[in-house]
Amino acid sequence: MKTVKPKKPLESLILTVRGHKVLMDADLAEIYGVPTKVFNQAVRRNADRFPEDFCFRLTPEEAEAVRRSRSQFVTLKRGQNLKYLPHAFTEHGAIMAAMVLNSPQAVTMSIYVVRAFMQMREQLAANAAILKRLAEIDKTLLDHDHSLRIIWQKLQPLLLPPPDPPAPPKRTIGFHIRERPAKYKTR
Repeated sequence: MKTVKPKKPLESLILTVRGHKVLMDADLAEIYGVPTKVFNQAVRRNADRFPEDFCFRLTPEEAEAVRRSRSQFVTLKRGQNLKYLPHAFTEHGAIMAAMVLNSPQAVTMSIYVVRAFMQMREQLAANAAILKRLAEIDKTLLDHDHSLRIIWQKLQPLLLPPPDPPAPPKRTIGFHIRERPAKYKTR
């Protein structure tokens, strides 16, 4: 089997639309080596193979947002608007499109498409594991921070300078007898 490499990295072509990771029809057509018009005709002829969770047509707002996200410098000339709303294909829809096209390049490239989706899924799972671990560390640090705060509060009085010693009693001026007073008894 002849190995064909895509022109662009597939990860950069995978977008998130309506909460799904999708490839656009023009990108899939380029990957599978057919014109977009021929690709869309094959999809229309086999519409029963593409339920809503495999392929869906974008709304005008979604299509505009996708078009803007693709190019920073989009300037339309008069009359150059989207003539046809593009289709978005999920992972299963992209594989089904390769089966519908049934060309050698489509079969070869469908393997790349599946691997790209799998790699993105693995990255998301790894990111979720990292986020979970960071949450555990954060909780541990908060407990640790609380313990440190208690220790600081207990050490703080010990770190203060000692209070001034009590002033010695003042000496009074004059003659003072320091005898015990006599006990007088009256009868």
